[in-house]
Amino acid sequence: MTSTATDATPAPHAAPVWRQRDFRLLWASQTVNETGARISGVAIPLLAANELDASAFEVSAITALTWLPFLFFSLPAGVVVDRLPRRRLMICCDLARLALMLSLPAVALFGTATLAQVYVVVTACGILTVFFNVAFRTQLPGIVAQTQLVEGNGHLSMGQSVAKLVGPALGGVLAGAFGALRTVVADAASFLVSAVLLGLLRTPEQHLGATGAGARPTFTAAVREGLGFVVRHPALRPLLLCSTSTNFFFMAMGGLQTVYLVDELGATPTVVGLVFSAGMAGGALAGMFAGRIGRRIGTARITWVSLLAAGPLCLPIPFARPGWGISLFAIGLTVISVSQVLYNTAETSYRQHVCPPELLARANASVLWVAFGAIPFGALFGGVLASVSDIRTALAVCVLGMWASPLFLVFSPVRRIRDIPIENLGK
Repeated sequence: MTSTATDATPAPHAAPVWRQRDFRLLWASQTVNETGARISGVAIPLLAANELDASAFEVSAITALTWLPFLFFSLPAGVVVDRLPRRRLMICCDLARLALMLSLPAVALFGTATLAQVYVVVTACGILTVFFNVAFRTQLPGIVAQTQLVEGNGHLSMGQSVAKLVGPALGGVLAGAFGALRTVVADAASFLVSAVLLGLLRTPEQHLGATGAGARPTFTAAVREGLGFVVRHPALRPLLLCSTSTNFFFMAMGGLQTVYLVDELGATPTVVGLVFSAGMAGGALAGMFAGRIGRRIGTARITWVSLLAAGPLCLPIPFARPGWGISLFAIGLTVISVSQVLYNTAETSYRQHVCPPELLARANASVLWVAFGAIPFGALFGGVLASVSDIRTALAVCVLGMWASPLFLVFSPVRRIRDIPIENLGK
């Protein structure tokens, strides 16, 4: 199996990614975008609860509406992104989300904000985010050299981890100082900044939708072609199964973490914040050094090695006790964060390398649809399991499930290869 690359791919001996202007702009756009999303993740639920008197169930529906678009719109987004100028589509998504977010404080000035409007805004922004994310994942191969994909994706993952670390804290501070409604404006501003940064990119973008030979396939056929490419590929298929399994058990565990820390381990809110901050900091460091670690272990091998190696350090999590046991939980959570960043960096880089340019958006969309579609079911599974057994048993199942996920890779052709790019993988 031979590799493919876009015509716009830079030369193999391009400058280090941080010295490339367009990569810095792309990184900044994503980091600002992610930070704004984390700010609104705090501000909008606070707005609903404190100013619109929403119940706990009504507030939780906001989170559900944020994730549901990935389940229903990922596959169509892949087809649309493959047929339109991607960078222009991303800028349009940013500007549309800017207008939607500003509608909340604008309407509230007249005292007419409602929970229904919040739901509409969150859902519409979620749909636009799906299209933005699918398009964004096609940008890096056209900006950096193929040999720099792991390093570039590692730095993008670092930016995401920084946003996850800084965004919620910043959202809480802004909401406390200025109120939840004004804090939503900060998220709106992040979309404007992101759009401007994307508009400054100079690297020419090949519009594949206008250059393909032959008749354009129907919408359904295009969706089937992208999904089929992933499912039939000897490496993408096990990677997809591994990603889906990991997401499922990680989200099952994620819904139990705070309850476990507070009720079982007696952690204070400050300690809870420090534990989660340690995990995000570990992920940021992993992203920063992902390229170097990948070269040492193998840019393809790191997919399964990172997940398998994390298992033993995560096993103590369900057996932690109050006091010093909190440190065991913190270590396990940090290791999970590090392993996830290393895995995601390598998995994304490999997919960007082997997918034909005209299929990359649809392949990305297929992965989002399956892997992200497992997230709400994982969260539900964790809650149900904790209810019918106990929280420690549920956490043990989640940890074992995450540790077993890389077996999809161990018993696949991925185990036999070391580095990206990968040639002649076999059928």
